[in-house]
Amino acid sequence: MFNKNLLKKLSVFMLAVFLLVGCGKSEKPQNNAANKNNTNQTETAKDAADMTFEEALESAKGKTVNFYGWGGDEKRNNWIDNSIAPKMKEKYDITVNRVPMDIDEINNLLLNEKNAGKDGSIDVIWINGENFAAAKKQDFLFGPFTDKLPNFKDYVDGESADVKYDFGEPTEGLEAPYGKAQFVFVYDSAVIPNPPKNAEELLEVAKANPGKLTYAALPDFTGSVFVRQIMSDLQGYEQFMDKNLTQDKLAEMMKPTIDYLNELKPYLWKEGKTYPSDNPTLTNMFSDGEVAMAMSYNPNQASMLINDKKAPATTRSFVFDKGNIGNTHFLAISKMSPNKDAAMVFINEILAPENQIEKADPAVLGDLPVVSYDKLTDDQKKLYDSINIGEATIPYNELDAKKVPEMPAQLVPLIEKIWEENVLN
Repeated sequence: MFNKNLLKKLSVFMLAVFLLVGCGKSEKPQNNAANKNNTNQTETAKDAADMTFEEALESAKGKTVNFYGWGGDEKRNNWIDNSIAPKMKEKYDITVNRVPMDIDEINNLLLNEKNAGKDGSIDVIWINGENFAAAKKQDFLFGPFTDKLPNFKDYVDGESADVKYDFGEPTEGLEAPYGKAQFVFVYDSAVIPNPPKNAEELLEVAKANPGKLTYAALPDFTGSVFVRQIMSDLQGYEQFMDKNLTQDKLAEMMKPTIDYLNELKPYLWKEGKTYPSDNPTLTNMFSDGEVAMAMSYNPNQASMLINDKKAPATTRSFVFDKGNIGNTHFLAISKMSPNKDAAMVFINEILAPENQIEKADPAVLGDLPVVSYDKLTDDQKKLYDSINIGEATIPYNELDAKKVPEMPAQLVPLIEKIWEENVLN
């Protein structure tokens, strides 16, 4: 998942994630009229809001749930198509139709469907960050619904900050967690034997290895979080948690970070005169040995690159001593969905511990689970503990101990604009 740029690159991450179209199989959205028990949107919303989960299970039989989200992650596409979709059909007689689409297009479609005032084509949306904040503000989403889901109530810590808030925006039951991400640095230990513990040491590594470090140009999702990571490490994230900061005030506050990035600039790849267009490009540069450091919102990235033979066996990961930014990506239900019952069943299945643990395996997807370890049964804990994350991945408990929150979604585009005006140009 993932902020606007993520989905776009992916968008970017997400982000970028903004998220883009087209990997994996997809079908056209199913004709709502063909769905069993189809009613108009007003009646469907009322019925779904009043349904128990058991009633949703019964009413959803034979329906199709249209799942919209970034389609650029082949492993994620395969997991949905070849693991989740067959389970949904076998267990609940529900068909999953995955529709890859850029988040900006999804937002436009949500707006058009809401204005039309009738059943839409979107049921479930992969979303987070500023896109969630915008969708919530414009009343695009159905809910609250998470309190209806057995797997949410039984296995998710609904009071944890990374479930209650999405880039600082209260979720209020309008979206359920899908997976977690945490920003990590990926490096070649044969080139950089002692990874930096903070931003100051990162600058020294860049000076000692001129041209071997860089980051993706903002607004790439991962390039954007790199800048926020530097802000957090140098200045502390606490002062940047006011979503009402103006761009001028934020630029004034960011001066130490801007000065740092400009000091770093001449030691970057191509002397900072240009930047990789997006994070996938940076990852390819790392794979080719053009640079000695990359970065990712997926903590399993280093192990996955090694497993896919896209990076040397000396590839490793690190985070700063003060911690690295982490977030959660979510699943929401469109207010205009005619299949809210099937959508809730689908999201509940995604939250099943066995599915969350399965997708956490780097060989499958490497998406961090959202279920609380303390809520798992002994057998489920054994399954979780058996995941082979590889020596290039930082153990999940260590990552969790070094996680700092995202800054409010409303500040992200302002930070990107300030970087463009004061660092890029």
